Amino acid sequence: MNARWKIRDFRPGEGLAEGAATGSGEGWIAARVPGDTYTALIAAGRLSHPFKDRNEAAAEWVRDREWWWHTILDVPSPNPDDDPELVFDGLDTFADIYLDGICVGHADNMFRSWRYPLPAGATDKHHLAVCFHPPTAMVAGAPLKTWSTFPDRISRSRRPLMRKAQFGWGWDWAPDLPTVGIWKPVRLERQTRGMVRSLNATTRSISDDLALLDVDIDLSSPEAVAISLLDPQGINVANASRHGSGRVTLSVEEPCLWWTADLGGQPLYTIVAHIAGKPDFRRRIGIRTIALDQSPDPDEPGTNFFRFLINGVPIFAKGACWVPADSFVGSIADQTYRDLIGRAVDANMNMLRIWGGGIYEADIFYDACDESGLLVWQDFMFACAPCPDTDPAFVENVRAEIIEQVSRLRHHPSIALWCGNNENQAMQFFDDRATGRTTLLEGLRIYDELMPQLLSTLDPGRPYWPGSPSGGPSPNSMRGGDVHDWTVWHGVPPVPDTEPVGEFNTASASIAYTRYNEDMARFVSEFGIQGAPDIGTLKRWMAPQDMAPGSAGLLGRIKDDTDKAAAMMAPVTGAPTTIEDYVDFTMLTQAEGLKFGIEHFRRRRPHCSGALIWQHNDCWPCVSWSLVDYDGVAKAAWYSVARAFFPVLASFRRCGDAVELWITSDLPAPVHDTINIAYATMDGEIVPLARVDVEVGGLTSICVWRGPASDCVDRVLIVRSEGNHFPANRLLLAAVKDLALAPDPGLTVACSNTGKTLEVRIAAVRYALGIHLRADDPAIRMDDNYFDLAGGECRTVRITHRDGADVAPDAITIASWNDRRASAIKGA
Repeated sequence: MNARWKIRDFRPGEGLAEGAATGSGEGWIAARVPGDTYTALIAAGRLSHPFKDRNEAAAEWVRDREWWWHTILDVPSPNPDDDPELVFDGLDTFADIYLDGICVGHADNMFRSWRYPLPAGATDKHHLAVCFHPPTAMVAGAPLKTWSTFPDRISRSRRPLMRKAQFGWGWDWAPDLPTVGIWKPVRLERQTRGMVRSLNATTRSISDDLALLDVDIDLSSPEAVAISLLDPQGINVANASRHGSGRVTLSVEEPCLWWTADLGGQPLYTIVAHIAGKPDFRRRIGIRTIALDQSPDPDEPGTNFFRFLINGVPIFAKGACWVPADSFVGSIADQTYRDLIGRAVDANMNMLRIWGGGIYEADIFYDACDESGLLVWQDFMFACAPCPDTDPAFVENVRAEIIEQVSRLRHHPSIALWCGNNENQAMQFFDDRATGRTTLLEGLRIYDELMPQLLSTLDPGRPYWPGSPSGGPSPNSMRGGDVHDWTVWHGVPPVPDTEPVGEFNTASASIAYTRYNEDMARFVSEFGIQGAPDIGTLKRWMAPQDMAPGSAGLLGRIKDDTDKAAAMMAPVTGAPTTIEDYVDFTMLTQAEGLKFGIEHFRRRRPHCSGALIWQHNDCWPCVSWSLVDYDGVAKAAWYSVARAFFPVLASFRRCGDAVELWITSDLPAPVHDTINIAYATMDGEIVPLARVDVEVGGLTSICVWRGPASDCVDRVLIVRSEGNHFPANRLLLAAVKDLALAPDPGLTVACSNTGKTLEVRIAAVRYALGIHLRADDPAIRMDDNYFDLAGGECRTVRITHRDGADVAPDAITIASWNDRRASAIKGA
């Protein structure tokens, strides 16, 4: 519906009397739909951007006002058999809908669509208005359950009582900016006989070059419907028909299977429902099976696997957790989705976990994951809070939400699992241990009863998991299920089976990333280390006077305890003194820590079957655990993770005075290679240690070499593949701050252009640590960065622009950890 919207604010309860339902009065400003109140205020000059400088607190007044959105609705003349409805795909959150000054309906769930029939014979132009009430005021009188874990924030927002994106009330990485507005499209929909309300296909089985698909169709009235399946080239390969809603089965010969990005292609078929006289209804699907194996692990008694099987093949889930790509969720561009999902694939990921404190994402997110071979772990939108499962109205609201979202998303081959919530079982467990009580979690009736009951009918072929983390003797046990491993960042004892996690400890020894080697989990669905965004991102959003460690402006962008980053950096890089130090030191510590953790988790295959980093992206420009900052610039950790997630990994493991080299393969076929292990000295010499022929079976991890190793500041242990099966890797034998790096590694740079790609060839005379290319334009992309070169080695980096523009050499600077002073590459 192409309509011009405007918005205006009032004191709560005053808008209707002042004519807001018909758009009367002064003070209205333009707004976009889909959109958001904050972005409209920013565009009109009424609000300084909350992300800029120290402006977050200056936007607090927005949440406490009554907001009216108004437009003129043009209703065309109806057909005699039509039953027109006004459809809102997303209202955020507590709203009354008015047509020509008359209230025609209410809304109280951001995650549902809302339909309102138009009056009989309605044509021509009408006043359409939506009144949004302050959300906290709407649940002010209801009973509220809290935990000892951040009860103040829950009490202030009362967020568990509302079906609204939880992160908007502030998180340990997100600002306190609860949104309001029409955040999804609005349309007029003609309700006619024979409309297809839902169409889904589930792969029942694949065997002997034959796939059986169960196709479920839901019609608005009993009609004769023909179902056809088009292959990826558009050729009709299967047909069936029936009368009315129900199921048909299609047989597909020699099916093209959908795989994750690391295992194969992503051919997409199209299911078509045809009813005579009606437009065809289409859904893209992938033919694949998905299962969750929780059988006993025979090699680690008393434990169970937690691994996904796609088309019967057990995978190691490599990926990250996804948060909303902007605090203002109604204003996220399609390009942002495609760019971020492309970055996940480029980092060799095969799974993203949509975290339960955000939103059910836009269709384009799931479409892009289908096309890219990324599995989606889909949380339902519950996070870190008990919810009122004894309130019948709340539960029915959730029921409608689940039915709608599952019906909308279940045809996507990328969705691997539905998950009840984020951390609610675990937090209840820890709260009970801390208080000495045994309490039934408020919300269990939803996670243990309502959700599985609905899914058994709506989507029986896909796994359901009651909460993340859960499984094993306790909700965060390493003996079964999935684990959120925050032992490193929060400095707690190893993840227990039955006991409390213990007190947080921010001493350097407690939060050292080497503690990841204590983790014996089956599947790590959260772990992470903070890193600053690119220096350019900070400069674009922060005031110049705040560009210093410890400034109020910088601290306002760190929503977690700032002592943790300082304690983690201290033994690795030392303490920063400038903002440039802070960016470099946190980035390197994050990159080294995630590399260490991923290598440990992958070496444990098959006992560990997943590592999902917290977090992939940001919702605003801040210091967080993300791999890609808000402006789209990849941090050092993104490149480190891309190498650690490569399908074949060579990684060193320290064992006292010895060191082991492991080869881990996520490929089904065996890998044959010859590898070279050597010391690289800081002055540029390569000292060979071993040349080993290896044969590694598919989907496995084995130790292929063992040798002595001691602490050393003037050499690095390196491994290279003669067959280019894996990226070069190294083991630092001392802390970065203690390495005897040559102040000048003797870098040489040569540039050439291939079409829209700038190729930069870099060579080193002496060992160069952390070679770093950067640009002030956040849309410039490097295919590799933050890498080491031993003496005599070279590497070519390919640089492109997200929007297809040319990249000039003088737009790029280069530095290394040896000499962090950046210099332009032009003329080098």
